[in-house]
Amino acid sequence: MQMEFKDVYITKTATYFPNEPISNDEMEEFLGLINKSPSKSKRIVLRNNGIKNRFYALDKQGKATHTNAEMTARAIRTMLDNDPKQIKEIDLLVCGTSSPDQIMPSHAVMVHGELPEAESIEVVSPSGVCCAGMHALKYAYMSVKTGDAHHAVAAGSERFSSSLKSQIFEDEAKKLSELEENPYIGFEKEFLRWMLSDGASCFLLSDKKNEKGFSLKIEWIEGVSYANIKEVCMYMGGEKLENGKMKSYLDYSPEEVQARSIMSIKQDVKLLSENIVPLGGIMLSRLFKEKGLNPADVDYFLPHMSSDFFRTKIFDQLNKNETPIPYEKWVINLSSLGNVGAASVYFMVDEVFKSDKLKVGQKVLLLVPESSRFSYMYALLTVC
Repeated sequence: MQMEFKDVYITKTATYFPNEPISNDEMEEFLGLINKSPSKSKRIVLRNNGIKNRFYALDKQGKATHTNAEMTARAIRTMLDNDPKQIKEIDLLVCGTSSPDQIMPSHAVMVHGELPEAESIEVVSPSGVCCAGMHALKYAYMSVKTGDAHHAVAAGSERFSSSLKSQIFEDEAKKLSELEENPYIGFEKEFLRWMLSDGASCFLLSDKKNEKGFSLKIEWIEGVSYANIKEVCMYMGGEKLENGKMKSYLDYSPEEVQARSIMSIKQDVKLLSENIVPLGGIMLSRLFKEKGLNPADVDYFLPHMSSDFFRTKIFDQLNKNETPIPYEKWVINLSSLGNVGAASVYFMVDEVFKSDKLKVGQKVLLLVPESSRFSYMYALLTVC
């Protein structure tokens, strides 16, 4: 007997941010000064990334105010009106992040633990970096589509701030002269310090659309990895060797882990600059053809960007690939929220979903690149 697949809809969305937004001038009050001196490169990095505000789950003494699991659970509670009955109806919980509070147990089971009103249900924790939130969305989407779930929650979240505090970067040399010559060099450790932000967002997926108000029908979700042909680009908990291979933190002594900043976030700048935008355009061009989608049909384009530096590069690549999407259709909230990794695309969808300009039939295209080893996720939603 042939299986009958169901339509899948995003029927609710929500976000949660810890504490108040933090401006560029306030960042070092929370993260601390490196070598007791204000950063000389911060101004250059911020000029390129275009970020004006971000959120930290920290107070000014550097003490954590929220865990990742707590932020995710609070977003879910907000989405479900803090109603125990609605929380009890969840039959699948999928939470993606690249910054879990611990290696074990998994992030999603810790979120589940923050929701004692929920039933004992299936819980899944996609790992990775920016694509982890999209992997969570796809798992929830497939589960509802096949009838395995009826009220699935997908979430993306990050708590980067604790890994950005000054003591982790004390021994890192400043490269101001290189920053002036090549903006990409800012994508090393110092750049990431002025880019990353904390927060959580979530969607409720159902096989029935809302009776009142809009829903977002998920038409398709596709992904691709180029790890078979590309080296590691962004990493944490290891060190990249000269031959391109990774050496795990497990293979260093505790003293080496601290002295070599093994647990800080790093990025291979040269690899990033050569690959992140062109590789992302390959699969997107193919999807336009395979799915019969005309760029003119896209009403909202939601590209996740780590930095505003990439805006013109993505625009030019779209034109080069003959899939142009004008800027007026782009929805980007990087400047006001910062880069929240696995949660960023959720924030953009939430903004569109709650827009007063939605019309039935409009198309929403999502693009999420991940530089860790060059993975990409894409999705198309229809307003209904």
